[in-house]
Amino acid sequence: MKQVPPSTLAAIDLGSNSFHLIVAVAEEHSFRVLDRMREPVRLAGGLDERGHLGEDAMNRAIECLTRFGERVRSLPPGSVRCVGTNTLRQARNSATFLRRAIKALGHPIDIISGYEEARLIYLGVSHDLEDDSDTRLVIDIGGGSTEFILGRRFEPLMLESLHMGCVSMSARFFPDDRITKERFRKAEIAALQEVELIRKAFRKTGWQSVIGSSGTILAVVNVLRELGLIKDGIQLWGLQQLRDFLIDKGTCNIPELQQLSNDRRPVFAGGLAILLAVFSELEIDRMRVSDSALREGLLFESLGRLHAEDTRERTVKSLISRQHIDMAQAQRIANTGELLFKQVSKAWDLGGDDSLRLLRWSALLHEVGMAVSHSQYHKHGGYLLANFDMPGFARGEQRRLAALVRGHRRKVPLDELHAFDDDTNERLLRLCVLLRLAVVLHRRRDETPLPEVQLSVDDDQVRLKFPEGWLDQHALTQADLGMEADYLKQAGLKLKIK
Repeated sequence: MKQVPPSTLAAIDLGSNSFHLIVAVAEEHSFRVLDRMREPVRLAGGLDERGHLGEDAMNRAIECLTRFGERVRSLPPGSVRCVGTNTLRQARNSATFLRRAIKALGHPIDIISGYEEARLIYLGVSHDLEDDSDTRLVIDIGGGSTEFILGRRFEPLMLESLHMGCVSMSARFFPDDRITKERFRKAEIAALQEVELIRKAFRKTGWQSVIGSSGTILAVVNVLRELGLIKDGIQLWGLQQLRDFLIDKGTCNIPELQQLSNDRRPVFAGGLAILLAVFSELEIDRMRVSDSALREGLLFESLGRLHAEDTRERTVKSLISRQHIDMAQAQRIANTGELLFKQVSKAWDLGGDDSLRLLRWSALLHEVGMAVSHSQYHKHGGYLLANFDMPGFARGEQRRLAALVRGHRRKVPLDELHAFDDDTNERLLRLCVLLRLAVVLHRRRDETPLPEVQLSVDDDQVRLKFPEGWLDQHALTQADLGMEADYLKQAGLKLKIK
């Protein structure tokens, strides 16, 4: 029976400053918001000098996710997308945090790259704008990073993520909430140095409009409006006067700023310094503001997957084309891998569509490393897939895909598989076996169809059965399978061939 797509979707953004939850009902290619929640967790403030998340910050985050979990726990698997951003990218103990966080939320959590964060932000913002052909510059100042995206309509053209955000900048230059002219000057210079890295490339492409998104920029708009410093969008003169106003007051904790929430006050000066540097270095005249951001982008991404418009599929096809992969061979192995998967998925508890997609993508991309060298190409392929910018893929998905491609031939890389949690480790090893068998069966690289192959499993026992007499007529395949049995034996699996 065909699975009915979930009508209720949720997106959760584990930002460096705040955690956001949005729940919505899917409506064709859009959605209707049912509920929003936001909590100022201030995760970035919990990173110590060694890059470890402190216990207090983790506890704040877990308490928040427990509350979010009450709202989304009843939603079916696959209907909730939850992503971690810059602070979780940096935290050395993020794996420890994720184990607790997933249990509290009741749904999977992915850590995404800065590149992927920027793409999703643009996806959310672009759906909030008129569908014109102008090139747009979208800027999002988060708690730990700032994303810059040049795009047209719904397609990003250039994406960058810089390691500066309102939390990190405020902690560095305004740790006691004391604002001085010298401190502000140093904060702006630090931000200018970061923006300088992307200035030339972005200015060369150019843009017709600039849009800002997320908490920092929305807070700046509210304060500018309160002080009468805004006319037609955000402009440099208004930002400069706001900076001078804060320097004169010496703090953000003043009654004049009634539109600035208490949780935003400690990180406001750092965010303003970044925005001033961005305006100055990129020579921005005016910035409009969008209410949409990363979490809306996640919802639109989920809608796309419901309607068979999965960005990950486009990414895989693009890699096949760019890396000149033999598509005919890749498709043969993908088809055989799927047949083997369907025969043993229940016995091996391989899961559903997510595992099958991962196996198929690994089959389609298993020869990507040949773009570097035929020698050790499986290792080159694993490295490339772990480090490519791959739109649509979360970091964990990339790592799993890379591990399968790395392990599709020669010695099974148990050390790399054991780097995942126990459940993922076992499932990946089993998917790896299916990929390896499919590759061995198609080593001849021709169109000759395979006979009806029967695969059965029982824990670490793998039985592969061919029609009577077929192996006797295919001595090379028989020898290859014998060698594969030796490799699998080293991994604790017993391959029997009939």
